[in-house]
Amino acid sequence: MTNTPQPTRKERANGVIVGTCIAFVAGMVGMAYAAVPLYDMFCRVTGYNGTTQRVEQASDVILDEKVKVTFDANTSRLPWEFKPVQRDIDVRIGETVQVSYRAKNLSSKPTTGQATFNVTPMAAGAYFNKVQCFCFTETTLQPGEEMEMPVVFFVDPEIVKTVETKGIKTLTLSYTFYPREPSKPLAEVKAKTGEAQNKL
Repeated sequence: MTNTPQPTRKERANGVIVGTCIAFVAGMVGMAYAAVPLYDMFCRVTGYNGTTQRVEQASDVILDEKVKVTFDANTSRLPWEFKPVQRDIDVRIGETVQVSYRAKNLSSKPTTGQATFNVTPMAAGAYFNKVQCFCFTETTLQPGEEMEMPVVFFVDPEIVKTVETKGIKTLTLSYTFYPREPSKPLAEVKAKTGEAQNKL
């Protein structure tokens, strides 16, 4: 009868250390994937880093005081021409206004993009409220297609009450369009799932 060698105390300790390290690395990888959506959620709630707010209804308070809003447009790795229809406007604080951006696909194939956005000065991001915006969804343009895309917004009257923002006279709304794989329709996803299950 042969005796199976028992692990020594040192080997058991090494095993615990290795297991702990693997768990730590796995946890760090999970946190890395979660960091982006969590940071995005934090910015949207607080207006941090110039992130604007999304609202369902317009302001019911309009002040006599005005602020100038300038518009900026950029693309990254996307063969589009993208620019604001107008460079700037003067708006009353609390007034709901609509402006437009224009995009044109300069390539020979359909391309899809989605815009990120921010407001400067960054402290004003929490007071810049969007009711409607092309940036809420992805946009697909056919070859040579040109599209005018509206943005409906207002500047929250609360902006004049805080020390950090009450002296701001000019805001800049900036967009950058990035390429994105177009989302597949839900029906198509369900159909493919059904086909895969039938093959099993």
